[in-house]
Amino acid sequence: MAKLVIAVILDVLDFTIGRIPGFELAFDAVLGVVAVALWGWAGLFAFWEIADPTGQIDGFAPTLTLIALSQMGRGRKHSGPEDRVR
Repeated sequence: MAKLVIAVILDVLDFTIGRIPGFELAFDAVLGVVAVALWGWAGLFAFWEIADPTGQIDGFAPTLTLIALSQMGRGRKHSGPEDRVR
């Protein structure tokens, strides 16, 4: 849950200060490194934001939040109906 909160905060920053011309490319690179640190290989998807040369389009795609949501529950044992104690 903490990683999701971090991701949301970083995506809000990406939407605001991450759209400053000349700063957006460096900010997107830093976000990519943070994403890899948080989620490993899945974090590499955050580097797609560098492909936008204007830095404006990727601000509307909450990439880190989407990665966080896709990784929630990974590594936990599946708790299905058959695992419940009656």
